Amino acid sequence: MIHHRTLVVGAGRAGLLVSQELSRHLELGSRIVGFIDDALEKQGIRIQGIPVLGTSQQLPQLIKEEGITQVILAIPSAPGHAIRSLNDVLRPTEVSIKTVPGIYDLLGPRNWRPELRNISIEDLLRRAPVQLDQSSLSLVLEDEILLITGGGGSIGSEIARQVATFKPARIVLLGRGENSLWESERALRAIYPTQPLSLELCDIRNPHRLAQVFDRWKPGVVFHAAAHKHVPYLEVHPGEAVENNIFGTRNVVEASLASGVHSFVNISTDKAVNPTNVLGATKRVAEHLVTAASSRAPEGTRYVSVRFGNVLGSRGSVIPIFREQIRLGGPITVTDPEMTRYFMTIPEASQLVLQAGVLGANGQVYVLDMGEPVRIVDLAEDMARLSGLTPGQDIEIQFTGIRPGEKLYEELFTDGERARTDVHPKVFEASPSPGGACDFDVCLHALQGAAILPDGRRQKEVLRLLKEIIPTYTPSPIGLGRFGEEFLRRKRSGSYPVYTEGAGKG
Repeated sequence: MIHHRTLVVGAGRAGLLVSQELSRHLELGSRIVGFIDDALEKQGIRIQGIPVLGTSQQLPQLIKEEGITQVILAIPSAPGHAIRSLNDVLRPTEVSIKTVPGIYDLLGPRNWRPELRNISIEDLLRRAPVQLDQSSLSLVLEDEILLITGGGGSIGSEIARQVATFKPARIVLLGRGENSLWESERALRAIYPTQPLSLELCDIRNPHRLAQVFDRWKPGVVFHAAAHKHVPYLEVHPGEAVENNIFGTRNVVEASLASGVHSFVNISTDKAVNPTNVLGATKRVAEHLVTAASSRAPEGTRYVSVRFGNVLGSRGSVIPIFREQIRLGGPITVTDPEMTRYFMTIPEASQLVLQAGVLGANGQVYVLDMGEPVRIVDLAEDMARLSGLTPGQDIEIQFTGIRPGEKLYEELFTDGERARTDVHPKVFEASPSPGGACDFDVCLHALQGAAILPDGRRQKEVLRLLKEIIPTYTPSPIGLGRFGEEFLRRKRSGSYPVYTEGAGKG
């Protein structure tokens, strides 16, 4: 049997579990030569008979001296920049690089297991684990009936997995896609077989059906994750965006108020800031709807919105698209070499939604700290390299041009919005200004009528009314946003802009 001479990076609990697993399963063909750890107190000692040979800085030398063919990164809590740094050090050595699941992957009653796998783009971009206020969340969620709209989607299903750890009385997954609901149910039952769970096949645009669902279950907490979100499609079909994202949200809000929901969390997006597309404009109107509802909600309840950016691996996001393009041999298509986006992992986004939404103050809009924005072309190149390909040689990266409604650079706050909050160190508070000069209810009524106009008139009238409600909305085939314009201006002059606090690290 061929044996991999193996180094394990990380002499902590995960590293020990890896060594025990490999010792028990000789068929895996790995023999551990030693541990690598940066802790000075571990240098030169033996752990379970295996020596700690040095620090990560000595990896290239030790790989050569010891004839190493495999390196396992057993540091599941390490942030992405640490994994990226190690990966960069190891790539020229041509050893096989494996890692173990991050602690975000530990859900429910399952024990963490050192399952070896290849490094993924999620590993390179992940940040330090989110520390949740477990006791406060338990007080709100335990023995409570929770309803999640968009329960079959990436965010909705992950929120369900996160809240299940707090032992709610029941989780109700609501959605209009039967296949996605079935997949969410199956995944949740595999992890939490005893958790009471119900499915409701329901379109949020149908207020009568919603009322039936809320009357049946009488939820105390609602996570509203249902939305149309694909920017190019919604530019072509603004009426659908309005009906789903605005009036569907209003239906869920009204059903929640009528049934006595005490915690309502609306999932919003960074595209709602100075929007240049229909998605952003409709999500900004949805934020206003939730803020308006907060003033009608009984004392002691909370109706809030939480904004975040792109979620790694979510349905329709760029990561699955790039993976498929790489699998097919390319090209990897990127809209523009300067395009950047904020990214979060699905569990990280869901955990911060819980923290901000369930423990935040009534009527607020919260923004998640997503670190520094990432250039999409860098993401594409990293994914190609992780697949063993050299960009420009083994696989082509093709620039296709910005699509209608897209910004080069997303923004997290409008001018003067940002404020700190005690909810969580990674959560900021936005104080969005009220809508435009028009009466909000009057404009909404007009917008509802415009959404069902004939094709020739619908798009123009919907855009006009969205602009009246959201004055910062600038319909544009190509949107830079204020941050993007400043970025390009400084880039041309040779100095890059400083990221604002709350958009990352200052």
